[in-house]
Amino acid sequence: QVQLVESGGGLVQAGGSLRLACAASESIFSMNTMAWYRQAPGKQRELVASITSGGTPKYWDSARGRFTISSDNAKNTLYLEMNSLKPEDTAVYYCNAWLRGNTYWGQGTQVTVSS
Repeated sequence: QVQLVESGGGLVQAGGSLRLACAASESIFSMNTMAWYRQAPGKQRELVASITSGGTPKYWDSARGRFTISSDNAKNTLYLEMNSLKPEDTAVYYCNAWLRGNTYWGQGTQVTVSS
């Protein structure tokens, strides 16, 4: 059972930055893929960015050009650097991992962007 714990959320003004972290209970190098999702009130959970075990990132439209996903294998931690934040980025952000055919989720961290 993989445990994921997110941190780094908070309240920020539009145009500001935040760095989210996701600490994993197992080596993230062993994960097939790790990703960040988000869910705004009244909306479905959506994929923001993902990264393979080989370090290849992929961004969805909402994140491209503003967010950067990265990982630190030594710390078993996944990051999401978010810049130029907009009010529409307000959501609960979740860390996700795929390992041996199973998917795991963190509890989420709230990001609120004020206008």
